[in-house]
Amino acid sequence: MTVVEQQFETAKQQHQAAVLGMWTFLATEILFFGGVLMSYAIYRYHYHGAFAAGSHELKEALGATNTAVLLTSSLTVALAVHFMHLRQRGAVLAALLITLVLGIAFVGIKAAEYTIEYRDHLIPAINFDASPNRWPGIEPRHVELFMVFYFIATLIHATHMLVGIGLLTHLCIRLRRPEFVIWHPNMIEVIALYWHFVDLVWIFLFPLLYLVR
Repeated sequence: MTVVEQQFETAKQQHQAAVLGMWTFLATEILFFGGVLMSYAIYRYHYHGAFAAGSHELKEALGATNTAVLLTSSLTVALAVHFMHLRQRGAVLAALLITLVLGIAFVGIKAAEYTIEYRDHLIPAINFDASPNRWPGIEPRHVELFMVFYFIATLIHATHMLVGIGLLTHLCIRLRRPEFVIWHPNMIEVIALYWHFVDLVWIFLFPLLYLVR
């Protein structure tokens, strides 16, 4: 039987409150990301040539690989929720562990990509190569502006990924108790909802940053 906290009358009411609370939180996150993406769109319109040149500097293959990794992780976390409803603790734990590994793989690939960009002198205000002959006919500072948006958006997303990895790790530890799936199903569901949101944000970031070319 699901543990019902004292402020709720029924397990159903507790579940609805948990889901509503997560959706409310995600709505504020949408506003947060929306401000960044709106600013990006405005400057993209004004400096489309420079932004396209900046996009060409990104490693499209690594971005596509990370997209595939996150889409797969969305499937596995959805399977975890499915197995949770079936009260199959072992299957839930396996699905969450796979999701966790995929999340760590995403962060690892992103870190490797940042390393390449550092080597290619693309880090704004640190080692950005603004020599005029690198992008003929294009203002280098406008390309640097693209990289500013790229790092802001992807670092914010990576921070959310790290939070999600921490939550999944917590779940995997708690799942050592056989009764956890039965007593605390809402925790699994709302964390899965958060993970889906983080995946969805990347689905927007990938084409906006990597495919504007």
